[in-house]
Amino acid sequence: MDKLRDFLKSWPGRILLILCLSPLALLGIESYFQGNVDPNQVAQVGEASVGLSEYQNAVNNRRSEILDQIDDASLLNEDVLHEQVLKGLIDRTLLEQQAGKLGMTVSDETINRLLRQEEAFKDENGEFSNAQFSNFLRQRGMNKNQLFAEFRNQLSLDQLNASIVGTAIYPMQAVNQLIDLQLESRDIWLHRFDWQDYQQQVKLSENDIQAYYDANKETLKSDAMVDLAYIQLSPAMIKVDTVTEEELQQQYESYKQGLAVVDERKISQILLTGDDAKARASDVKARLDKGESFVTLAKSESDDPSGASGGDIGLFNASVFGNDAATVESALQGLSVGDVTPPIKTSFGYQIFTVTEDNGSKIPSLESMRDELTIKAKEYKRQSIYADKVTAINDLAADGFSIEDIAQQENVALKNIKDYRKENNTSVLSQPAVIKQAFDEFTIQDQAVTAGIEVGNGTAWVQPSNYRPTQTLTLAAATPIITQKLRQQKASAMALEDAKQLAAGIKTVADIKKQAVGFQALGQLNRQTTLLTDKERSLAFSQQAPKDGVVALASETEIGASVIVGNRIETEQQSQLSDTEKAQTAQIIRDNLGQDQLQDYLDYLRLVYKVEINEANIAGAQQSQ
Repeated sequence: MDKLRDFLKSWPGRILLILCLSPLALLGIESYFQGNVDPNQVAQVGEASVGLSEYQNAVNNRRSEILDQIDDASLLNEDVLHEQVLKGLIDRTLLEQQAGKLGMTVSDETINRLLRQEEAFKDENGEFSNAQFSNFLRQRGMNKNQLFAEFRNQLSLDQLNASIVGTAIYPMQAVNQLIDLQLESRDIWLHRFDWQDYQQQVKLSENDIQAYYDANKETLKSDAMVDLAYIQLSPAMIKVDTVTEEELQQQYESYKQGLAVVDERKISQILLTGDDAKARASDVKARLDKGESFVTLAKSESDDPSGASGGDIGLFNASVFGNDAATVESALQGLSVGDVTPPIKTSFGYQIFTVTEDNGSKIPSLESMRDELTIKAKEYKRQSIYADKVTAINDLAADGFSIEDIAQQENVALKNIKDYRKENNTSVLSQPAVIKQAFDEFTIQDQAVTAGIEVGNGTAWVQPSNYRPTQTLTLAAATPIITQKLRQQKASAMALEDAKQLAAGIKTVADIKKQAVGFQALGQLNRQTTLLTDKERSLAFSQQAPKDGVVALASETEIGASVIVGNRIETEQQSQLSDTEKAQTAQIIRDNLGQDQLQDYLDYLRLVYKVEINEANIAGAQQSQ
């Protein structure tokens, strides 16, 4: 097994895992649409196809990978997931066909040679073992021809991929220049002009608004919206004040089972039967308490055949006591060797027990764990009540109850969100899974309550109403939006004029203090600083300052306009990278460039191989998952 585990980490093992689990090595293909396609496929790519089952398996595998990395399943955007998986499968199919067309293949001799080098298939003498190889194939339900075909296909694909990605060129001189840019720093002084300080000076006419509307009508659209009524439930909302002794005992039994302990206590008993059993038992217990021998009293007083041997009944076995098992086990709980129980009433009569030998694992008593078990019992009860309540609400939703009726019947607070948006949603229910359900065509048409949607540590149910689809805004509806945009544009332009005038008067550091406005002295900054906005960072290192002087730069920015004053740009020497780090940086840059080249190549393949997508099958696959 260790050798097989190591094999799965090697090149053929990784190839096999990739082929068996999820062919998602490459992404990024646009789709073409067509209707009459084989119902068992989701896409036709040239002469090859992407099968429905292959697509579903890839989606499931990718979903599992993502859910392993996030805590809240509702954050997973299923539409994006399906889109990316389909793109990956189509990309792979395109490249596979092109690799075959270019004659990129691997011979059986090459595969044989590589397999013979794998330690997983070698015996104790270091020789290739057909038996171990056959066992590997049998475990994976494959034959040799299938394995060779898959390896050959993947290795051919790797050749094509390497021939594209691996040819990206980025010389070390350019790498050094890029590193030097990141190490540049200079002293910075900053003054910002906020556009909002100028908006009262902006004058807008109806013609300005009309002209903007006419030029940008296609982008002026309303958001798709609904009014959303919803309820939320989480385990934390379930109050559990008390638990019963039975529930504590259940948790205790679960605890003991989790320990996997073995009860190897030897016990002896004295059984008293008949009408006077209770009185006799009390008398026997009193004599035991005074120090009389348990063995002697068992022989003289016990009504059970075991009395002849001093009451010995061997290892404790709860099943022997039938319905009395819990009573007997509770009485024996925590007893040490030599301890004696009080008389216990059972279906056999009155019984007194003692532990004569204990070779088993020691288990804490229920009493010693009561606080801990109480917490566990409450949590278990809370989770059980929560699960039952989720099921009940789902059943009510499926039966067509309104969300108001469900909230009232299940005593859950009903909440509302007016103008719940499909895009740019910033509400408390902005998770993609909730948005998808809220704008589901069936849900909107019937104004139905959705099934429970996992949100964080709880569940939400939503019912949309008053659906308003996306549509082009009328001039009247768009006027406030246009007014705000034009006002900001014109106010920013005014701010920029003042910024340019201010910058024109600064040539030296001394000039900074002479200005009517104050500057922030930010000290020495580099290109990675977070004290500047993106546009300001770009501006700050765009121009060198003269010797013994400063450069003052003005530009429109995210907040209006900024004036940045900087002294000479210097390159930090103490942070220079080593030759190894520079080589690693160069490789990263080349890999990124190679991926860009790969995308360009895929664009070319789109023109060579016709891609047809079966939207109906994809929609069906999404609904079934």
